[in-house]
Amino acid sequence: MRTAKQKRKTRETSIELKLNLDGSGLADIDTGVAFFDHMLTSLARHGGLDLTIQAQGDIHVDEHHTIEDVGIVLGMALNRALGDKKGIARFGEARIPMDEALAEVALDLGGRSYLTFDARFMNPRIGDFGTQMTRHFFDSLISNAGINVHMKVQGENDHHKIEALFKAFAVALRRAAVVDGDRVPSTKGVL
Repeated sequence: MRTAKQKRKTRETSIELKLNLDGSGLADIDTGVAFFDHMLTSLARHGGLDLTIQAQGDIHVDEHHTIEDVGIVLGMALNRALGDKKGIARFGEARIPMDEALAEVALDLGGRSYLTFDARFMNPRIGDFGTQMTRHFFDSLISNAGINVHMKVQGENDHHKIEALFKAFAVALRRAAVVDGDRVPSTKGVL
C-alpha cells in the first residue's frame, strides 16, 4: 500500500497527517481553518486519497503558519507514499469547471519542484481563509513533494476559483499517481 504518516511540530504548529494514495476519498480534516478544511476534503475526495489531518496552530495570530505547515507535511507524506515511483503514469492533467470558474492543472511527479500559478482573486478573504494562501499552500506542498505544477484559473467568484483549483490538482494528481505498469517512467531510469 502507498501510505505515509507524517508529523511536524514547531513553536507555531503541531500537525499529524495520514495519507493513503490508493484510498477511496475519505477525509477527516481539522485544521482550525474552516474553508481550508473544505478545500482539503475536496482534494481527498476528488484525488481518491484517504486523508487524515489534525492540525493545531497559532490561528489567533492568523492562518498563515497552519496552512503553510499543512502544505509542508502533506508534500512530505506524498513524496514518501509515492516511494520509488515505479510504474506510475507520472504526468497528469485536469480541466475542472465550477459554475463560471475554470481551473487547469498539469503536473509531473518527476521529482523536480516548480510552481507556475496564474490566479487573481478579487477578495482578500473567503471566510477565515486569506485568498493569497492558496498559492502559498500549493508552493509549500509541491516543494516538499518534488512536483512540477502549472495551475491557472479564470472566473468571477473567488470561492469557485479556489475550489476548482483544488479539485483540478486532485484529479491531475490521481491521474499521475496511478500505477499503470512496472517501469520507471523516465529515460534516466530513476525519478
